[in-house]
Amino acid sequence: MPATNAAGGERKYWGVIPMMPAPMLSDMTKRMEDIGFEGATALQIYGPPWPSLSVAAAATSRLKVATGVAVAASRSPFETAMIAMDMDRISQGRFILGLGTGVSSVNVGSYGAPDYKLITHMRDTVAAVRHVIGNAHKGLSPYRGAYYSADFQELMLTAPPVRENLPIWVAALRERLTDTALEIADGLIVHSLWSVDYTVEQGPRIAAKLAEFGRERSAVEINAWPWVAVNDDEQAAVDDARPTVAGYAGIKEYEPFFAARGFLKEAKLCQQGDQSNSLAVMHHVPDEMVKAFVACGSVDQVLEQLEPFWSVVDSLCPMSPYRHLNMEKLTFYGAGLHRLVAAAKR
Repeated sequence: MPATNAAGGERKYWGVIPMMPAPMLSDMTKRMEDIGFEGATALQIYGPPWPSLSVAAAATSRLKVATGVAVAASRSPFETAMIAMDMDRISQGRFILGLGTGVSSVNVGSYGAPDYKLITHMRDTVAAVRHVIGNAHKGLSPYRGAYYSADFQELMLTAPPVRENLPIWVAALRERLTDTALEIADGLIVHSLWSVDYTVEQGPRIAAKLAEFGRERSAVEINAWPWVAVNDDEQAAVDDARPTVAGYAGIKEYEPFFAARGFLKEAKLCQQGDQSNSLAVMHHVPDEMVKAFVACGSVDQVLEQLEPFWSVVDSLCPMSPYRHLNMEKLTFYGAGLHRLVAAAKR
């Protein structure tokens, strides 16, 4: 009997696609489809994620495409809804809108957005996007939200969307936003700092929250993004992953996740250094700390380390460490992710 995910269905794997020339991106996503990836997702750092996903959708016929994530504060909910419908049309019903709050310092300091209360803004955005997608082709009644309001008096009727109930997933790290996603979204995207142990610990809480909100487990896809370094030389994988762990440990806001795994002292030492240069503080990060957050080793070793995730999640989007790795190593670890998924799908 095939191994199943937490909801009793097929285990699904997603992959992150970079911004690159269209011919290279087309080849990459075709390979992903052939390997058996469920979908391809693109990040908003800092430009919008739509262009690479459009190329991926055009190059494939089964591969789903999703924003992982689109920063809600960087555009109007109306624009987000319209581009989501366009992406669903381009992909012929294979698009998932993944939304994230972003962080206030970037939302205000780079995008020039107001200093929103992020969870309130996320609730407003999801409600407004659903209102627009579900009704723009029929005639939109006015929307009045906490931050976004519109009367739509000048709006012409649009073409019917491919799907009125286009899936919306919400990315979360901490409990309040996690709970919000479980309450209002079709999917929960969990941060890479959700280590395998932390994710397993969260399983009962997720079940309890879904019950509190009156939702079935099948109503919400839970999608985890574990860090993975596939390398037959396990120590080399650990060493290559160390700068990424050090970089995140150096950010004060992430301290509780390191403390929960017993690495508070190491995280505080990393915070004392230059956050832009994790090489300068990575000597504070022991091998055990790397292994707590990154699955390292051969394909078989990594699959074994990832196995506990499946008691909680429906899908995985493994990511390779990236800080201070040259293009040769990034390519090496990217190929390792493809080998990992190919082995898992056999």
